[in-house]
Amino acid sequence: MNIYVGNVPYAATETDLEELFEPHGPLTQVTIIRDRYDGRSKGYGFVEMENQEDGERAIEALDGQELMGRPLKVNPARPRGRRPETRYEEE
Repeated sequence: MNIYVGNVPYAATETDLEELFEPHGPLTQVTIIRDRYDGRSKGYGFVEMENQEDGERAIEALDGQELMGRPLKVNPARPRGRRPETRYEEE
């Protein structure tokens, strides 16, 4: 199950999210989304858990829980929609 984690503190790392989610079940992948140009966190990420039941329990337990002073927004990730193509023309 893929889980969206929002309002993640900018100083948080993937390890911080792993430690938060691991007690709720086995994890497959943890990713904090970063700006492609400067590498800074965008304040959200995704946690993939091995099974649906563990994911649902984690969402219920962690939604609203504070991490580094910020309340997390935790819910099932929605499928990624089609993004418009961005074109950069060089002069």
